Amino acid sequence: MTHDTTFYDSLTPYYHLIHQDWNASIERQGEQLGSLIDSRWPGGRKVLDVSCGIGTQALALARRGYQVVASDLSPREVERARAEAQARGLSIPFSVADMRQAHAHHGSGFDVVVCADNSLPHLLTDAEILLALQQMHACLRPGGGCLITVRDYDAEPRGVNIVKPYGVRVEGERRYLLFQVWDFDGAYCDITFFFVEEDTRTQAVQTHAMRSRYYAISTGRLEQLMVEAGFEQVVRLDGVFYQPVLIGRCNGLSPMDRQAA
Repeated sequence: MTHDTTFYDSLTPYYHLIHQDWNASIERQGEQLGSLIDSRWPGGRKVLDVSCGIGTQALALARRGYQVVASDLSPREVERARAEAQARGLSIPFSVADMRQAHAHHGSGFDVVVCADNSLPHLLTDAEILLALQQMHACLRPGGGCLITVRDYDAEPRGVNIVKPYGVRVEGERRYLLFQVWDFDGAYCDITFFFVEEDTRTQAVQTHAMRSRYYAISTGRLEQLMVEAGFEQVVRLDGVFYQPVLIGRCNGLSPMDRQAA
């Protein structure tokens, strides 16, 4: 991507803390995503997750019987996702890959490609996002589909020093205060994710801060880029997941393939 992997490599040990109860989130997301897949692509069982992180969606879908293949740009996240799958007795091939090279890395024939957790806006231009979408399209069988979840940046007030609290998490004798600080810069949003860690025995405190930049792209523009990439029946779904969901269908050759033919 246009950023390095430092943000997610650093976030890996703490990523599950974003959720109040990560295991409960895995179960809930599996139910929600499974329902979407079953309703939109009946019988589709072969799923590719191109931005798997520590495995939230990949684990969720594998637990529900889908044949999941997963990758991410962050080596540390992939390492943890692999360990989490093994701990749960799940067989998921994980690998390190850039979503802009998804087809070259994974090949074709998937029923559904998933790109969740606002991963796509880490690509900072329309051209980069279009390339990733074209690669996702190429990974699909005719009739398959793409499922993307993103933030609705149009609903966010612009400004700087915007604090987004996540709350307090407790693990054993460690207590964590989580919050993000957002700074909008034109079409971009720079975020710093703070994890304030307290040892409740000694009251020693240390702060972990991870920084990254997002393209604050609208869901409307993403839908247009999905159409440009060759997807049909592109729609936004609200109220079915914790983020807006964009879905599109692959009905054969992409516009790029048609030009080549």
